[in-house]
Amino acid sequence: MTKFTQEQVDELNSKIKTTEEALQWVSENLHPKVAKASSFGAEDAVVMDIMLKINPEFRFFTLDTGRLPQETYDIIDIVSKKYNISIEVLFPDTKEVEEMVRDKGMNLFYDSIENRKLCCDIRKVHPMNKMLSTLDGWITGLRRDQTKNRENVTIFQLDHGHGGILKINPIVDWTWDQIQEYIKKNNLPYNSLLDKGFPSIGCEPCTRAIKPGEDIRAGRWWWEQEGNKECGLHIDP
Repeated sequence: MTKFTQEQVDELNSKIKTTEEALQWVSENLHPKVAKASSFGAEDAVVMDIMLKINPEFRFFTLDTGRLPQETYDIIDIVSKKYNISIEVLFPDTKEVEEMVRDKGMNLFYDSIENRKLCCDIRKVHPMNKMLSTLDGWITGLRRDQTKNRENVTIFQLDHGHGGILKINPIVDWTWDQIQEYIKKNNLPYNSLLDKGFPSIGCEPCTRAIKPGEDIRAGRWWWEQEGNKECGLHIDP
C-alpha cells in the first residue's frame, strides 16, 4: 500500500484545481490500485463518464446491500453495456447479515439510529473496508453542498479510516445544477429514480422521493430527525 503524507496532499490540492486534472493525475499515479465507488446517483454518472474519457481501464465498484431499488440494478447493467466495462459488485458477509436479521428483524433500521447504523455497517461499511484495504486510493462523487459534514471536503484527502490511502473527490465544487446540465449535454445514462424525485439514492427502504423545496438529501433515512445523516462510508475518525 502506498502511503501519503499530509504535506503531499496539501501540495496536490494547491496544484490541481479541476476535475479533469485530478482524474488525469490519478490515472497516471495510482491506476490500477484505485477505483471509483458508485451508488449510481447523478454524481456517479458524471464522474464515471469523465474518468472513462481519460482512461477506459479505470476500475469501478458498487455495494450491493441486498436492499437496493430495482432501478439501481437496471442502471448498473445499462452503464456496463454502454461503456463496455465490468463493475466490481461487493456483497456483505452472509453470516453477519443472517445474525443481524435473526437478532434485530428484517427492518431493524426503523427502530433506532443505533440499529440503522448497524445495518449500514454490515451491508455497506464492512464490504467497503475490505475493498479499500486492497487499494492506494478511491474516488467519490462527494460535493461540498450535499451536507454540512461535507462542506470542507477537498479534492484530495488522506483517508485516515482506511490506512492513510488517498481519497479523491473530483467534483467537490460542482453544483447540483452543473451535474444535471452535464448529464443532459452529454446524453448520459442515469438512474431513473432521479426523474422520480430521488436526487440522493440509497437502499430502497431507507430512501424516499423529496418534496419541493426540501434539501436534496432529505429523502435519506427520512424517519430520522437529526441533521447531517451519513451511512458511515464518509466519516473520518
